[in-house]
Amino acid sequence: MTNPIVPLMPPSTMNAALDEELRGLEAAGLKRALRQVQQRRAGTVLVHGERLVDFASNDYLGLASDPRVARAAQAVLQAEGTGAAAARLISGNYPIHETLEHTLARLKGCAYTLLFPSGYMVNVGAIPALVGRGDVIYSDALNHASLIDGCRLSRATVRVFPHNDLEALAAMLAAERSAFRRALIVVEGVFSMDGDTCPLDRLVPLARRHQAWTYVDDAHGTGVLGATGAGSVEHFGVTGEVDVVVGTLGKALGTAGAYVGGSQELVELLVSRARSFIFTTGSPPALAAATLEALRIADVEPWRREAVRARGRRLRERLQAAGFAIAGPPDGHIVPVLVGDPVRTMAIVADLRRRGFLVGGVRPPTVPVGTSRLRISLSAVHPMEMVDALAATLVATLRKP
Repeated sequence: MTNPIVPLMPPSTMNAALDEELRGLEAAGLKRALRQVQQRRAGTVLVHGERLVDFASNDYLGLASDPRVARAAQAVLQAEGTGAAAARLISGNYPIHETLEHTLARLKGCAYTLLFPSGYMVNVGAIPALVGRGDVIYSDALNHASLIDGCRLSRATVRVFPHNDLEALAAMLAAERSAFRRALIVVEGVFSMDGDTCPLDRLVPLARRHQAWTYVDDAHGTGVLGATGAGSVEHFGVTGEVDVVVGTLGKALGTAGAYVGGSQELVELLVSRARSFIFTTGSPPALAAATLEALRIADVEPWRREAVRARGRRLRERLQAAGFAIAGPPDGHIVPVLVGDPVRTMAIVADLRRRGFLVGGVRPPTVPVGTSRLRISLSAVHPMEMVDALAATLVATLRKP
């Protein structure tokens, strides 16, 4: 029997339309592409066969390539296999998941924590589980995209207040808080694109005065800030006073995943209502083992926190001495260098790569239009001479017409 002749479908208009859109993105300097990275080692990466000093990742403590972390994962990998195989509410909940949650709760000063596969999944799951129609969210203007999306998905009324402007927030709360059932204030502990911090010691009392809940995404503070590395909550002396604390494991701790911490009631509610937790496979047990080892190392090797802050301080000093204004705290581990134009930003990124440095270029919609920038991330394992070399190269490159 011969196959029936299938008439050719008319050419779709979809590809042509998408190609036109892609050309527009490229002309505006906003088209993105994946970069293959291999062999991450002590502050460097191999990119297409070329060894570059990595100032683009969030490996703040230098743990992503630590062999002790890898060995901890390998031991559990051999015992438990490659994955959890099911959602944690079905059959994917392992004892090591709960051990990690208890360890994180002690670090963050919370009663309980709950693991999620990623920070994005925490924010798009937890925020809609806590507030909805009839409630109000007050969101900092520079909050991460995952927080913005979580706020939108909640269907609560969303009010955006100017970045770190607690006076403006106080006025908004005074004017309209009574019109809503619940109020949730959403901020970052360390803002991911600017490197500055939210003054939590002032935010928490303000929220209490207006019976508002506080939600702090501390993805970039955990492991770096605070006397024990517990993050911005510890740094500002409000441990145990923030209602919802979020953190990720894929930055300073060098693994992957995230958690949300707070009261027992909070965690119990999220287990029952956070869709991004309920309807997803649990993270691999081996990943929990790796994270536990990373937490142990971070605890017994405080020099890592001191080293990353020293490198942030050194880079800022070099750039400021050359006449560049750099936002953020003096020893901040995220150093934004404002360029403005996205096309020029990516040209500088390419020039730095040719000179041996991998630096992130950040453009809209990640940052507001007109604020494209270099986002430089410091690591405890960057040799100080490499920080000085980057500073000198940056100054020479930025001064080009």
